[in-house]
Amino acid sequence: MALDYTKAAQEILDAIGGPDNVVSAAHCATRLRLVLADDSKVDQAAVDNADGAKGNFKASGQLQVIYGTGTVNKVYDEFIALGHISAATKAEAKAAAAEQQKNPFMRAIKLLGDVFVPIIPAIVASGLLLGIMSALSFMDSNGFITLSTDNAWYQILNLVSNTAFTFLQILIGYSAASAFGANPYLGAVMGMLLINPGLQNANTVATEGVQQTYAVIPGLYSIEWTGYQGHVIPIVIAAGILAFIEKRLHKVVPEAFDLFVTPLVSVAATAYITMLAVGPIFVWAENAILGGIQFLLTLPLGLGSLIMGALYAPTVVTGIHQMYTTIDLGQIATYGVTYWLPLASAANIGQAGAALAVALKTRDVKIRSLALPSSLSAFMGITEPAIFGVNLRFFKPFIAGCIGGGLGAMFASIVGLAAAGTGVTGIFGILLCLNQPIQYIIMFAIAGLVAFGLSYMLYRDETPNAEAVQAEPTTNATVQASVNATARDEAEAAAVSAAAADAAIAAVNGSVASDVQPATIVSPMAGTAIPMKEVSDPVFASEAMGAGIAIVPSEGTLHAPADGKVIVLADTGHAVGVMTDAGTEILMHIGIDTVGLEGKPFAPHVKVGDHVRAGQPLMDVDLAYIKAQGLDTVTPIIITNTAAYEAVEPCASGDVTVGDPIIKVH
Repeated sequence: MALDYTKAAQEILDAIGGPDNVVSAAHCATRLRLVLADDSKVDQAAVDNADGAKGNFKASGQLQVIYGTGTVNKVYDEFIALGHISAATKAEAKAAAAEQQKNPFMRAIKLLGDVFVPIIPAIVASGLLLGIMSALSFMDSNGFITLSTDNAWYQILNLVSNTAFTFLQILIGYSAASAFGANPYLGAVMGMLLINPGLQNANTVATEGVQQTYAVIPGLYSIEWTGYQGHVIPIVIAAGILAFIEKRLHKVVPEAFDLFVTPLVSVAATAYITMLAVGPIFVWAENAILGGIQFLLTLPLGLGSLIMGALYAPTVVTGIHQMYTTIDLGQIATYGVTYWLPLASAANIGQAGAALAVALKTRDVKIRSLALPSSLSAFMGITEPAIFGVNLRFFKPFIAGCIGGGLGAMFASIVGLAAAGTGVTGIFGILLCLNQPIQYIIMFAIAGLVAFGLSYMLYRDETPNAEAVQAEPTTNATVQASVNATARDEAEAAAVSAAAADAAIAAVNGSVASDVQPATIVSPMAGTAIPMKEVSDPVFASEAMGAGIAIVPSEGTLHAPADGKVIVLADTGHAVGVMTDAGTEILMHIGIDTVGLEGKPFAPHVKVGDHVRAGQPLMDVDLAYIKAQGLDTVTPIIITNTAAYEAVEPCASGDVTVGDPIIKVH
């Protein structure tokens, strides 16, 4: 009996709490994707029993109800009409789900992560080298070693060590503009503006004072003509303002003038707002904070140092820490030593210990490859990679680092730990405290071990261990339990790979064969055959897309699994669909989450519409590249029209070569 699409849509609408509970609605090739305001309003039993629904699960902040190709489009249209709901694309629903799961504070943290994670490799490389160069320079100037600097080898290395930090605002401007949706090159221009040589370098203000001011409103308001070297927040705010202006201009400026009017007005308006308001506000805030710090350092029992050690890392986020040199220089001038530098060192070591804990605990190769060098950089006193790339991104390690830094700073204050100079913290900071080396080592141990221990206890991978993911044959309850157990906070594996599969299935299932024939499918790759339930992605493992088998490839060539026609070739290369001459629809999904690699490891030899013979090479695959990105190369071979057969029987296990039988359909 034909499905009543209106009834099916109404049942789902009622089961989820009505239209007022819908934040966003979209559909893909097989599923209705709903982002809900309040999950507690969902009648799960009613969703499970909804007319026409083949299953449902909650993943990545979305309730996904499986209807199948063709059916979902009609149910979606009725759903939108019945609830008077604004339609959304799948990408918009995904974005809405991600945002729905975060409070404003966490959204801001995520934004900083989106801005800084892409540029972390640059500042990690410079940070490690800068720490080493600073230590070598200090040891040379104080007679510990003799270092020859009058040669090109040293000078080039010195240039490399400070380049990323010298032009950091340009990197941040480009990345922040991208994160806000603005033209990234205009964002880079804003970064250049804030460190333009026409402005006094901010690093000289502490020793030389402000050299020039300009009147905005004569007699009432003037601005200091200084750059923003080392400052983070002003350029991020500038990028946000730029995006706000640019997006609105694109909507109102005629297309014939948009190319030059929109960039000109966007950059000019953003420059005025940033230089006249955003920048000066932060200068005022920094001066107020520095005054407060001087007061805190005078509190008894090290309480002020405890507070400042804990708050030092958050001030790195704002760039205020660049002004702390004035505290060091003032104390050295007054006391002959600085009590501030050991506090800063404790804070840096705390963040280093927290990042190291993440590196040792995570099972995510990409996170480990970022956290380990970032922690080493922080141990040398350069904490930006650890803070922005790791600790602040996951937040709990950041708090652990602050606590460790606070306790280390408190100890330093109680024992009167002081430094003879400034400029070096972390491991090499002991060179400034040679009169109290034991106290420095103890401070180092307190800050690092406390932060490490707390971070290790608090940190949890967002992505579950792939080996722990198991799934049973597809049913409503099983699919939901399987995916709920492995759902990811940030729309990663299940959503990404399922979305990729949807795109392929949509094309493959455009015309289901009405007269399928028994057939044997052969292995398209050499490797190891495993049951589908052992695939780490829960959507594939549950066989919600169709029955089949998976190959862990040992060689990087994908071959045709039967005679037939290429129906699908994903733009990103990671999925290929073939309709065999016998009517079997086969989807080959190369690796898990490989859609994010943007086609880099895939070199196809065929195009959509080509007729191929069994064993014919379809694509070369760089397996080493996929593994280097921390991704699984396992390749599910899915019979997407499983329902057309009485049985889909995997018939292989263990080692297989190209052409070996792997699936029988009849």
